[in-house]
Amino acid sequence: MRGAFDEVRNSLVRHWGEMSGYWGINRTMAEIHALLFISTEPLCTDDVMQQLQISRGNASMNLRGLVDWGLIRRVHKLGDRKEYFQADTDIWHMFETIMRERRRREVEPIVATIDRCLQVMEGSAPADADPARIAECRKRLEHLRSFLAGMSRLFEAVLRCGGSSIADLLRLIETPPAAMDASSSRPAGSAPKNPMGSSPGGRAPDDPARGPRAPRNSDESVPGTGAPKAPEAAQPDRTPGKARPRPAKASRAPAKPKPPAYKRRPR
Repeated sequence: MRGAFDEVRNSLVRHWGEMSGYWGINRTMAEIHALLFISTEPLCTDDVMQQLQISRGNASMNLRGLVDWGLIRRVHKLGDRKEYFQADTDIWHMFETIMRERRRREVEPIVATIDRCLQVMEGSAPADADPARIAECRKRLEHLRSFLAGMSRLFEAVLRCGGSSIADLLRLIETPPAAMDASSSRPAGSAPKNPMGSSPGGRAPDDPARGPRAPRNSDESVPGTGAPKAPEAAQPDRTPGKARPRPAKASRAPAKPKPPAYKRRPR
């Protein structure tokens, strides 16, 4: 188990050191940070020197740099005069610290340089200067300044969301527009759906099992024959709330009364 842990630790330290250029720090500083991050116990300068095989001056200088960045902190053990170091294991706080430090060291100086260049170009230009060239240069600098300012605002918005809300933010960004419109009655751009399965004009489609649809209007022809359909009989008015007229009953002739019993013929 100890050998497997050492292999994992060495692999992380090596690859984290290779990524040091992306974080804006040197290779040794990144390796020390990876070593302290994966170690479950605080390490002193001697431990760092022994495990990374570096000099004391190199270890002390990079440990101070990591403390200045805020990626590690000093801890003390009771009864021990040595100074120990422990890495910040909060991934979101580590990301925020690195990005803020990189912006302070790399982005803010270039923004200040662009502002100074724009101020110089707004002043009195030399007599032999080309106005079109100056205008084009100013436009490019203003676009670059606007882009860097927009990225800075986006970075601040992400930091305001916090680590707990980053999953919701990613879900919102990755959700396609069609899925976001699912809360409405129907998707955007689709035709209204007829619950009876008929066509938009209200006419039911032909059913193969029942044959072609019979025409509704008198001027339509019967499918397959071309003959016009006979006019249908007028239907009674079925307006709601109105009594339908009942057909009159046919009159019957009155029945003959039976003769009395004494007038009946004997059989």
